[in-house]
Amino acid sequence: MPEDEPTATEDGPVFTTYGIASAVLGLIAVVAVALAALIWTQHREDSGELSYRARVMQTAADWTSVLINMNKDTVQADMARLHENTVGQLNADFDAAVEPYRKLVQTLQSRTAGQIDSVAVESIYHPQPGPDGARPQAPQPEVSEFASRTDTVMVVATSISENAAEQKPQTVRWNLRLDVSDVDGKLMISRLEPIR
Repeated sequence: MPEDEPTATEDGPVFTTYGIASAVLGLIAVVAVALAALIWTQHREDSGELSYRARVMQTAADWTSVLINMNKDTVQADMARLHENTVGQLNADFDAAVEPYRKLVQTLQSRTAGQIDSVAVESIYHPQPGPDGARPQAPQPEVSEFASRTDTVMVVATSISENAAEQKPQTVRWNLRLDVSDVDGKLMISRLEPIR
């Protein structure tokens, strides 16, 4: 063999230190971008959920405020306003459900001023399909047919009632459990339960 024939030459390693460092930094950048996207998505979902819960609590507080501020002069209008913001079994049995409150106001011939002391979401129900595709049994089956979600809210309130017969005002404490159902984007009260 002649000596001037070309032989395999070594040009150096296939991966240089700079190449490996660049690949590692690129991989870290991709992971950081994916993690940032995941955190942002989760943050948006959490913000949306908190905003929704605030709307649910406000709906429960507004409805309760009408209930606890009923007066002998406004009882019919207040009852109509309460009724139009109910759904499900509460709507169907509205007169029976609120009769004790109406009777109290009409019997005492009172003037009432109330305030909401606290509101809190007690539980949340999202109807999720089961493994066989069927919807699970909801807390209120009659509402789950048309409500996309139902949250249970606890409301604590105080009202002061004055009537013509008594000189001393009477303080009434309200502890209520309300179900707030989302029906086509409108939040409505689907259950009223006094807590003793």
